[in-house]
Amino acid sequence: MSHTREPLSADMFPGADCFAEPGSRPFRVGDKWSAWVLRCLEDGPRRFSELRVPLHWITPKVLTETLRSMERNGFLARTAYDENPPRVEYELTALGRSLLGPLDTACAWTRAHAAALAEARAAFDSHSAR
Repeated sequence: MSHTREPLSADMFPGADCFAEPGSRPFRVGDKWSAWVLRCLEDGPRRFSELRVPLHWITPKVLTETLRSMERNGFLARTAYDENPPRVEYELTALGRSLLGPLDTACAWTRAHAAALAEARAAFDSHSAR
């Protein structure tokens, strides 16, 4: 049985908040590592070397890029102290802190659906291997 549906419109997202100005890229809450950094900064400011301990699998270059992106988006503040040796700390802004609730929700959703996700992946993988 065939279902006839209306075609998708080229202008189905006019004025959508997440797409801002025409020609701009869609807003992205984070990249692969932003949620991890949010968790690391949840309890207060941290130095780069402190972040590297729990995030040891992220290369320093990628961690630096992630921190810069998060700073650019207003999620964290970078403070450089005029000391010898120089000290830099990263801290969540109010905007970054506002992401902790949605992050908690996403984590809870993942835990609640872990079995279904694993089952779907296994089914996909076994079908794709053929």
